[in-house]
Amino acid sequence: MTPASTRTIKQEDLVQSVADALQYISYYHPVDYIKSLAAAYEREESPAAKDAMAQILINSRMCAEGHRPICQDTGIVTVFLEVGMDVRWEGFTGSLEDAVNEGVRRAYHHPDNKLRASVLADPAGKRTNTRDNTPAVINVKIVPGDKLDVIVAAKGGGSEAKSKFAMLNPSDSIVDWVLKTLPTMGAGWCPPGMLGIGIGGTAEKAMLLAKESLMEHIDIQELIERGPSNKVEELRLELYEKVNALGIGAQGLGGLTTVLDIKIKDYPTHAANLPVAMIPNCAATRHAHFTMDGSGPVSLEPPSLEDWPKLTYNPQNARRVDLDTITPADVLTFKPGEVLLLNGRMLTGRDAAHKRMVEMLDKGEPLPVDLKGRFIYYVGPVDPVRDEVVGPAGPTTATRMDKFTEQVLAQTGLLGMIGKAERGPTALETIKKHQSVYLMAVGGSAYLVSKAIKAAKVVGFADLGMEAIYEFEVKDMPVTVAVDAQGTSVHDTGPREWQARISKGMIGKIPVVEIA
Repeated sequence: MTPASTRTIKQEDLVQSVADALQYISYYHPVDYIKSLAAAYEREESPAAKDAMAQILINSRMCAEGHRPICQDTGIVTVFLEVGMDVRWEGFTGSLEDAVNEGVRRAYHHPDNKLRASVLADPAGKRTNTRDNTPAVINVKIVPGDKLDVIVAAKGGGSEAKSKFAMLNPSDSIVDWVLKTLPTMGAGWCPPGMLGIGIGGTAEKAMLLAKESLMEHIDIQELIERGPSNKVEELRLELYEKVNALGIGAQGLGGLTTVLDIKIKDYPTHAANLPVAMIPNCAATRHAHFTMDGSGPVSLEPPSLEDWPKLTYNPQNARRVDLDTITPADVLTFKPGEVLLLNGRMLTGRDAAHKRMVEMLDKGEPLPVDLKGRFIYYVGPVDPVRDEVVGPAGPTTATRMDKFTEQVLAQTGLLGMIGKAERGPTALETIKKHQSVYLMAVGGSAYLVSKAIKAAKVVGFADLGMEAIYEFEVKDMPVTVAVDAQGTSVHDTGPREWQARISKGMIGKIPVVEIA
């Protein structure tokens, strides 16, 4: 039997281990994800999707080398604890959860790699930033043994926002529900990633199962090679094939790979019910697993840089655009799917800034900045460290700004918008009406994007923290024309095109569900 001394876990050791793990996963992708994405990149035939994958892979390597966040959204922290019944505790000044939250606090305030505080208290009221990303969402199991097993994950808001749940009838098809539901989720969850599916239990159990499944190793290719051994594995393979046949592709641009794996966990359920939950993991997927045995804080071994493909980003036939001189006539020449390299000055603004702007417009108050003829970037950047002008600054999901778009375009003369993923139907009509344009930056390439930002300053709503209005000066910032001045969206045309191509190439093998 293991001596009792080795089963004693000190508070400080747990705090430091959680903090170190969060720092680790902020800049290291799991190696299985990198290898799976690199293989998908090599297979990809869609130029737009391949370009997006290249940016994600290059960004990932840069973050590994520079120890800066893979994504500007450094996530809400989820921690799974399996506590051995023989574990003893030493030096705890509060609860187990308090110690975990102190680890989160320490990680997010690390001076050499500051992480973005994204957690808001009073979510249905004042929505006040807690400033340190606490509290984490903590799940505890008491299990046999004398060790503490820990999984630390940081889930971005974009992927969490696309979580789905349904209480199906026992006779309903889970496959049909997934194939019907996935296209409605848009691309704000930043594919290519994984889908975690929880089946059974109760509503809350199904959601937990889905989240837990995403912590597993990517192994779908191994499963394909050996074949399924049970119904769950059969379901994984069927969904993997049929989801990718939808043609949604990287960043929703249309392509061969939408998911790198399908994970499923199930649990017995009531005879009258079939609870099913689905949670995506995005292109900035990040989690770490470690075990504490009382010997001190855990050190996670860094991956080898040889695990990343050696890619450089050099878009061919990209058009350089000067944001300081751009005119409405120039915008009319932009073509859907065209790659632009932005230069000059742009403004930033997310949900909170837009809400405040429209409130001021309603009152007839002047805005802190003139938006006429300008471009606004939907981003909440990470604070800078060392010699940075700004931290990682990738785009946020653009559909959240749709409800503000008509008023802002009509009353300010804003010329263009930059964000992540698609725009909704009302925004498309508004863009067409005002002959504006919407450009898409790649989600999951925040550090790469930030390298194009040469100057940054807050010019409005400083009290909003990362949601303040900044002015960025950029050089060759890569974006794709996602919606042109006629309202044509590549997030509509791209998946349809690639769904059709996949269907023609796999006739009789994969039934394709029509995207409504």
